[in-house]
Amino acid sequence: MTSADPESRTSKGPTIPTEKINKIAQGKRKSGRVWKESKKKNDLNHKMKTLKSSWQKKMGKKAKEQQTKLLQQEIRDNREREKQEKIERRKEQEQRRLENERKAEVVQVVKNASKLKKTKKRQLRKLEKRDV
Repeated sequence: MTSADPESRTSKGPTIPTEKINKIAQGKRKSGRVWKESKKKNDLNHKMKTLKSSWQKKMGKKAKEQQTKLLQQEIRDNREREKQEKIERRKEQEQRRLENERKAEVVQVVKNASKLKKTKKRQLRKLEKRDV
């Protein structure tokens, strides 16, 4: 009973050879065209050798793709970094320019408020009020 041979087992029904079991039974066609043969899968029967690739080729291709992706990411990072540096330089230049303007200004403190009342509106628009 413990042997792996399928024919040594006792069963109630008759034994069927494995060749017949593996063969798929085809019934009568619904259309009635009995002369037509059943189609086989083309991709399995007619696979070209050029379409198959070896494991080494696949791994080589994968490594190349990974290298190109890394290179692209590095280029993107460099562009982003340069852009940020440019923005920082522009901000620093603007601040330096404002500081230089403030240093070069001629400041005159108005102590008498009545003088402000006498000045024209056009001149008052040009004046800037600051806390020192």
